[in-house]
Amino acid sequence: MSVLTAAHGDRVDFLVEAGESLAAQELPAGWELEWVVQEDAANSVLGDAVGHFDFVRHSANGEQLGAAATRNLALARVEGEFVHVLDSDDLMLPRGLAVAIEAFRQRPWIHWVCGQADDLMPDGTRVPVSAMLPPGVIEPGVVSDHLTAYELPPVHPAGLTLRTTTTRAVGGWAGIPRAEDNSLLIAVTELSFGYLTPEVTWLYRKHDGQVTTTASYTELVPASLQVVRQRIAALRETGLQFPPPPPVEDLPIRKPAAS
Repeated sequence: MSVLTAAHGDRVDFLVEAGESLAAQELPAGWELEWVVQEDAANSVLGDAVGHFDFVRHSANGEQLGAAATRNLALARVEGEFVHVLDSDDLMLPRGLAVAIEAFRQRPWIHWVCGQADDLMPDGTRVPVSAMLPPGVIEPGVVSDHLTAYELPPVHPAGLTLRTTTTRAVGGWAGIPRAEDNSLLIAVTELSFGYLTPEVTWLYRKHDGQVTTTASYTELVPASLQVVRQRIAALRETGLQFPPPPPVEDLPIRKPAAS
């Protein structure tokens, strides 16, 4: 199992906490963990901070490239069958990765698993986040329909665990200034079946330094979402899709809303 984190130097304390949450993972027997940390910087400052974790594989870009390129460079170094995307300021709960592994084991035909999250507030308290979909198997098109209708997906891309080969097959993260994680989410969920866990598996940290809350970030969101919507339309026009699951009468599939 691989965990992929793109990071930059002003997140040292958060990044170490993320590593500690990975060190506490309760993986099933026979599974090993690697943490692929890709530093988005010309001069590395994070190597020493995370070097004490025996499961970390740290590398720096050599220049500042942005989130999408940094994640794609990390993806090139991933060795695990599955890759979980952990942002540098978020935390995994102890059974978070095990829940995803078990979901894939029970449903070998799915390509993605998304864990539910609680918000982690600055004072350390946790606030439950209401799920926008019922947990269970998610059919292709459900996530895209929701994003098209509400301009946000019903599952959080920062909670994804994906098949590594699937992530590479769709090209990883799109080279757009914002919503690059939603673009990957759409590519995978439009083409394949996935699973939303009933369990809370990770914590989404709320803090003053969140880039996504700044005015400079939000200004480019509409144009980036237009690229995401175009990807949805193109995927549907081409009719591409990964092989469906075997027929099971009681398969709890969430069908996409009528367009």
